[in-house]
Amino acid sequence: MSLAHVKSPKHCANKQELKVHKRYKKLFLGVSAFLSTISLLILLLWLILHPSKPEFRVKQADVYQLNLIDLHLLNSSIQLTLSSKNPNHRVGIYYDHLQVYAAYKGQQITLPTSLPPFYQAYQDSNLLTAFLAGSSVPVAPSFGYEVGKDQSAGRFVLNLKAMGRLRWKVGSWVSGGYRFNVDCVAVMPFGPTLPMPPLTLNHPTRCSTTL
Repeated sequence: MSLAHVKSPKHCANKQELKVHKRYKKLFLGVSAFLSTISLLILLLWLILHPSKPEFRVKQADVYQLNLIDLHLLNSSIQLTLSSKNPNHRVGIYYDHLQVYAAYKGQQITLPTSLPPFYQAYQDSNLLTAFLAGSSVPVAPSFGYEVGKDQSAGRFVLNLKAMGRLRWKVGSWVSGGYRFNVDCVAVMPFGPTLPMPPLTLNHPTRCSTTL
């Protein structure tokens, strides 16, 4: 006589759960490996390309107005032209946000002026123009004295600054946003015998960019 081995329903259910668990485990490992490979490829591509920071220059700057209302309030107006260059060979740049303003002796003397967003292809250059102005801008009481010192020295030293947010583009891939700051120093002839206004930058000057 042979004995028949009958599997209990509980045993069958446990075996089925084990198969489902293994199937999900394989699926999870497969998806994880795929995502890890994609992330590694993006990282390698980023390291190989290693985007360089954009380059900025002041092409033209004209100071039309720097009038003290009293010892600590200033009216100002400045016409500015910047050049922006993407030095990269395979990386484009999206400028999502860009503001420009002027400063003197560490004091902001105009309100920030926003420039429209734009895309810059690799090895491409753009001219950016902005009119910077300020009305009743608070300044230190020593502002007039410092301007007088510059006039005696024969030169006016103006800081032109930009701040913004950009994204890198490689093929169809676009990075997250990165904040950047631009600092330019414009030195203009300034003296009691020179006509006023405007004070004018005679030679283009290169700016520093931090990212």
